[in-house]
Amino acid sequence: MSFVRVERPRDGVALVTLDRPERMNAMAFDLMIPLRDALREVSADNEVRVVVLTGAGTAFCSGADLEDPGRVPGIDGLTLPTIALRSMELLDEVISTVRRMHQPVIAAVNGPAIGGGFCLALACDIRIASASAYFRAAGISNGLTASELGISYLLPRAIGAARAAEIMLTGRDVDAAEAERIGLVARVVGDDLLATCYDTAERIIGFSRPGVELTKRMLTASLDAASFSAHMDHEGIAQLFVRLTTRNFEEAVTARKEKRQPRFRD
Repeated sequence: MSFVRVERPRDGVALVTLDRPERMNAMAFDLMIPLRDALREVSADNEVRVVVLTGAGTAFCSGADLEDPGRVPGIDGLTLPTIALRSMELLDEVISTVRRMHQPVIAAVNGPAIGGGFCLALACDIRIASASAYFRAAGISNGLTASELGISYLLPRAIGAARAAEIMLTGRDVDAAEAERIGLVARVVGDDLLATCYDTAERIIGFSRPGVELTKRMLTASLDAASFSAHMDHEGIAQLFVRLTTRNFEEAVTARKEKRQPRFRD
């Protein structure tokens, strides 16, 4: 049984759902391996322009499955320390896959995003939450470190170092209203969470493919930029690439003059 569903609710949109609601979509390896593989397949699908990632039931993802973590493949003959390393590498691959996808990924945070689920939401390019969503860096309250799966890298960059430190070191819940106020999510919506995500996706799809893909790359690259000037050079090259290798700019100008939507053919 696969715990991941991939659907096509609208043209150009792939909905990827963590489908283990009885366990609040906890990160058992039986779920995370199919998730990684599904995301890789969707990334390679040229019919998909935007990905929406959500959880089945009332939770987005509750983090590590403390009752039944599942089995890590390919560990026969290994000792516990190496098995632990392989396990973390596999979970890291899921987060890295989201970051590397060609398409923008929208997290439809429909409920609790706890521990690794918080990290998974942070890995997405856009986060839109329901009113029932909340976020918790749970590791610290489990006697571990709150830092896992890239959260200590991504969270300070999303909301600032001081807020990130307070949230991670106290392990407290951040509800949807606070998450919107501090910029952790783009917006909070009512019962129409997925519809709002699809509408956002359709707006993105209206732009050119290289323009969207390069914008995602520039946003990701900015996190690792060595300096402001170096990143501006990087951005400039991306802008020139699209400007000089497509007729998108000319089409946009023409469409505005003709009072119609542009038809970008790249």
